[in-house]
Amino acid sequence: MNNDVISPEFDENGRALRRIRSFVRRQGRLTKGQQHALEHFWPVMGVEFTSGPVDLAALFGREAPVTLEIGFGMGASLVAMAQARPRQNFLGIEVHSPGVGACLMAAHEAGLDNLRVMCHDAVEVLETMIADNSLNMVQLFFPDPWHKARHNKRRIVQAPFAERVKRKLKPGGVFHMATDWEPYAEHMLEVMRSVEGYSNLSPTGDYVPRPESRPVTKFEQRGHRLGHGVWDLMFEKVK
Repeated sequence: MNNDVISPEFDENGRALRRIRSFVRRQGRLTKGQQHALEHFWPVMGVEFTSGPVDLAALFGREAPVTLEIGFGMGASLVAMAQARPRQNFLGIEVHSPGVGACLMAAHEAGLDNLRVMCHDAVEVLETMIADNSLNMVQLFFPDPWHKARHNKRRIVQAPFAERVKRKLKPGGVFHMATDWEPYAEHMLEVMRSVEGYSNLSPTGDYVPRPESRPVTKFEQRGHRLGHGVWDLMFEKVK
């Protein structure tokens, strides 16, 4: 597995460019199980970053609706979704290799053949590897909210990102977000309302109840016990 999650960029003078990123690379230590999964299961389910579009049908060996999940953490909910929907294809992106290893391990134990994973910056993947009008759903669950005002610019949900996601979705495709930080939920709603071509699936014009398609994570269960809220947003591409 190529461990370079960011492709270097240079200006006309050869100086490295610094792009604002929505994540900080926290490697952490791999467990023996995660290391084993990266060594043995990545060749089967892993996808290396390339500078050109990927053929999704060839990648999965079949034509089927594709869901892309950005930032799957340790992969528990992604594996659960892929297991519950064998007729759909799932592509997960995560920048932290322990999470990738954990996801591969769980997917192998579940015997999944409809899940592929990447270890790279999702913004770059969307820009270069995903064809326009090719995805049925894009999922972004509990991204870093970047609480401090001076860091808000690092939030992944910004108008240019929402526009990019829309281009990659098929007509009728859905961008599904979830956060446990209310100010970020309000920010997401403001951004999505500002981008033309989306329709909010909330009957009240703001948030939707958690759909059954999104499993409740241990992190979320703990939050519920502590009285924390969770906000789901679902926007459909209409044009």
